[in-house]
Amino acid sequence: MKKEIVIQSTQGLHAALASKLVHIAASFQSDVYLDYADKRVDAKSVLGLMSLAVPPGENVNVVAEGDDAEAAIDEITKVLE
Repeated sequence: MKKEIVIQSTQGLHAALASKLVHIAASFQSDVYLDYADKRVDAKSVLGLMSLAVPPGENVNVVAEGDDAEAAIDEITKVLE
């Protein structure tokens, strides 16, 4: 599953937001990734998410693979949008 999301935070994908995303992603069995600028990182890795350096207003793709993929994408969408 994949969903495109616009980063609404005025600070982009900052450390506190990345930490929150990791916490959410880790609560699911599915593999969860964030795609941005031809890079894919594990959404369960704070360093991976921070390495994307996503500015505010940019589009990212949330990708999840597994039994609870849809729920994982829904929860992450709530935080990013």
